[in-house]
Formats: sequence, structure tokens, C-alpha cells
Amino acid sequence: MKRLLEKILAIFAKLIIRKYKPEIIAITGSLGKTSAANAVFAALSFEYNVRQNIKNYNNELGLPLTVINAKSGGKNPLAWLKVIYKAKKLLFFRDKTFPEILVLEMGADMKGDIDYLINIAQPRIGVLTTVSETHLKSTNPKAKNESDWFKDIKGVLKEKQKIVTRLSDNGVAILNYDDENVISVREKLNIKVVTYGFSEQANVRASDMLFTGLEQDFCEVQSQWDCKIWGTNFKVTYDGSSVPVFLPHSFGKAQVYAALAAISVGISKGMNLVDIADGLRQYRPAKGRMNLIAGIKHSLIIDDTYNSPAARAVVAGLEVMKEINLEQGKRKIAVLGDMLELGEKSQDAHREVGLKIAEFDIDYLITVGKNSLLTADAAIEAGLCKENVHSFDDASKAGRFLQDILQPGELIFVKGSQGMRMEKIVLEIMAEPKKAKELLVRQTGEWENN
Repeated sequence: MKRLLEKILAIFAKLIIRKYKPEIIAITGSLGKTSAANAVFAALSFEYNVRQNIKNYNNELGLPLTVINAKSGGKNPLAWLKVIYKAKKLLFFRDKTFPEILVLEMGADMKGDIDYLINIAQPRIGVLTTVSETHLKSTNPKAKNESDWFKDIKGVLKEKQKIVTRLSDNGVAILNYDDENVISVREKLNIKVVTYGFSEQANVRASDMLFTGLEQDFCEVQSQWDCKIWGTNFKVTYDGSSVPVFLPHSFGKAQVYAALAAISVGISKGMNLVDIADGLRQYRPAKGRMNLIAGIKHSLIIDDTYNSPAARAVVAGLEVMKEINLEQGKRKIAVLGDMLELGEKSQDAHREVGLKIAEFDIDYLITVGKNSLLTADAAIEAGLCKENVHSFDDASKAGRFLQDILQPGELIFVKGSQGMRMEKIVLEIMAEPKKAKELLVRQTGEWENN
């Protein structure tokens, strides 16, 4: 039944795109594609009528739903009939509010995923963020045979590069210059290419990244984290021109890369840097992706709980902690759950993270899950005090422990794979738990009962 529904919605989506002719901007990558999509949406919305993926609708079912602008019907047949009715209405009548541009995140965790999605929505602009060893064991129920999985990073690259190798003749490929796998694709392209990164060789280049706070009025200062909107400030340079960019409520290179992708798309659309930077003031990282959230006892939480697909992603978060200066005597606390999609690379990846904990001067480590015991052991071996390392078998226990030991003014980084439910820890220590549905991942439906 689900397969039939996918085919029906795919047909409707293709017909709707054919009728309204929106420009398609497609984004994929092992890491950072949702953040890049959010940033592209924020930047382009300054001048255009834009729609982006609803929630995390980036697969065979979700992408057509975004085109139709409808939510999933779940297990309710009546709800799906309403989706089909809405699709028919778009075809039989003209919707004057239909967007000029569709920003579509395209996920790929098995061979052929990108082909399928591009056949529904042919992009003119393609963004390739990163390529790393993720989804080496597919979570897609259609991947019944190991032959459908990505065996190594070459397989991941072969699939994800289609986002730019299969663009139309007047297409524009947006490539992360700092990712050696991504930039290797450039030699295969005979269309316009815009590169971005921190490298001086990138067309769109970031520099002078700072973690900073904007002062707020009418606030009695309690600690380092109060009374300011904290975020990332950096300078972007393109074709000899430079402008400052501020990204509120987020920090780290991952967020800057998302902004750089958006700036590259904006430039390819003829927008100027100042307007793009203004648009990015409205950028908000997706839930659970390096969000800055106020914690109890005047602490600050870096919420990166959406997923943990690779050691590289965890290390990037730890690097963020390293860059932030705390008041004397305040601790940096890393709370890390298992990475569940790494196949045979799992043990090495968890140990790698533990070594980085000590290298980056993290003061305190809490781990969740069996695999992360390797992270704890490696951190201790590398020099982290054993008394400052604690391991738990589930997130709820870890959250209650953290709530007890947390002190004013501290910085907490929380990350783990979806299945580890690390958002439960953030819920335990966030200053305003009533905002959980607004700020945290997995707060609705079946997730709430698990």
C-alpha cells in the first residue's frame, strides 16, 4: 500500500511542478543538508516566494508532500485522501500563492535514492555539502539486500554527487570546497560551479568567525549567558567584496557552512551580499542541530541531538566547545550517546571521539549507551580525570544525573544518534521545559511514548 501511495504522490508532484514551473534547488550531503536548506530558505526569502521541506520530508514520500504542501497522513486513510484531494485541487485550479522556488532537501541512505527524487523534481541548482562514511548500513526498509547499501565512502559519493552531475544545462553546482570528496566532483562538471568554504581558494569564503552575543535591553545580568542573544559572527568574501554576517542562536563551523551554501545560492540568483546577509538574520538552525538553548542554573546548552551519523560530526561539535571561553572555574560538559549507523567503523569512531574529548580540554564527560563506553575509556586513557567521566545505559538516567551535578555558568554539549533519545537529557536541564515542543526534536506522536 505504501509503495502505491508513493507512486501516486510522485506522479502528482511531477505534474504540479510541470504546471507551476518553480525553480528547484536541491540539497544533499552526509552532514549539514537540513541546516543548509534552512539557510537557503532564509536568504532567498528576502526577495522570493520560497518553500522548503516540511519537517524532515526528504525521501520518496516526504518530497512529494513538500511539493503538495501537505503533512503526512500517517496511518489514517482519510488523511491521505485529503492529501490527494489537495494535490488534485492544485492541478485543476491555479494557486496564485504557489512558490517561485522550492528548496528541497534530498536524502540518500541507499543506492538509487537521489535518482528517484531527481526524477520527481529536476533541480537547476544543486548543493553538495559533505560526503562521509554515513549510512553504510541502510535504514531504508526497501534496502532488503546488502547490495543496496553503501559499502564505503566511494559508494556514498557516487550516489550523492548526482545532485550536481544531473543538473540541467543551465544549472549551477554549489560545492563545499573544504570537503575533499565533494570538491573532487568538480572535474566531472561542465556547468557553472560556485565553491564555498574557509579556504582562500573558495569562491565564497568565510573568515574571522567569532562566538558573540548581542546585548538585550531591560535585563538584569545574572551570569555570562544571560541578557544576550548568542550566536555566530563571521565575515564573508566574494569577488573582492566583504560583509559581516550574524547567525543568531547557533554557533560553529557547521552553521557557517550552511550560511555559505545559502550565500552561494543567493549569488547564483543574482542577489547582493548585503541582502543575503540581512536574510540570514532570520536563519534558525533546525531543531537538535547546534541550537543554543538556555539551561537551568544559568547554564547554556548546545543541543545537537537530532542525530549523530559520524565521528566527524561529534568532533565538529567538540571543536565548538573548544572555541568558547568560559568564566574561570566553569566547566565544559560533553554528553554523548552512541553513534548507531557506522557499521564496522563503529569501534574506531567511538574511540576517536574519546581521544578528542581530552585533546579539546573538555572538563566532564557523560556517555549514554554500550558503544560509548569506548568513548569514555579512550578519554580516560588520553588524560581526562576518571572521576569526571560517567556512563549510563539510557538518556533519562543521564539527564537526571546531569541535573544534579550542573553548576551555574556551565556549557553543555549534547549529541547522539536518534535511537539514543538524547533530547530527553536536554529536556531535563533546559530552563524552559514548556518550550520543549518548540525547541526540541522528537516531541510529537509516537516519539513521546518511547
